[in-house]
Amino acid sequence: MSEITIKRFTGHDPDLPAYLPDLARLRIQVFRDFPYLYDGTVEYEEKYLKTYTDCAESVIVLVLDGEQVVGATTGLPMDAETPEFQQPFVAQGYDPAKIFYCAESVLLSDYRGRGIYPKFFAEREGHARTLGRFDLVTFCCVQRPEDHPLRPADYAPLDRIWTQFGYVKHPELHTTYTWKDVDQAEETAKPMVFWLKSLREAR
Repeated sequence: MSEITIKRFTGHDPDLPAYLPDLARLRIQVFRDFPYLYDGTVEYEEKYLKTYTDCAESVIVLVLDGEQVVGATTGLPMDAETPEFQQPFVAQGYDPAKIFYCAESVLLSDYRGRGIYPKFFAEREGHARTLGRFDLVTFCCVQRPEDHPLRPADYAPLDRIWTQFGYVKHPELHTTYTWKDVDQAEETAKPMVFWLKSLREAR
């Protein structure tokens, strides 16, 4: 196995585009698993990742085994997201300009359990803190029913780990996001709930 390295990029980094095809394939592969069950396409991924490459304040952290992208995490200011994504916060009296949104964390199964996942949170929070204008960091996760037919018998939600990282679940902050599940013919809207952490207290 080659040496594992972690590289942090901003959206306008000239070295980033070379990694985007691998990042797109990684997202499609990892998100096929429960709970996302995402039946993705390269075309959609290219459009999605453009949100991050268009934003100078975004962050993209890659885990490389040699030259292979085996993990990644991303984030950007909430006010760079779509109005629909900002709406739950606006409705609850939050200022999107003060919130940094931590998007996905994807890691191939062979690389889990090596202490990489906590580094994803540290890298995103560190980047947000460096920008100096955010009070909160947030992420969201899909809500699947307990009796979902594709839920693995050994599936364990990450709520306990997220709580240990200092995040608090906020059911009042919720939205929907649309994608095609692996077992469905059409796209459907999925319920998503946000978790928050005070960046001012995070060290």
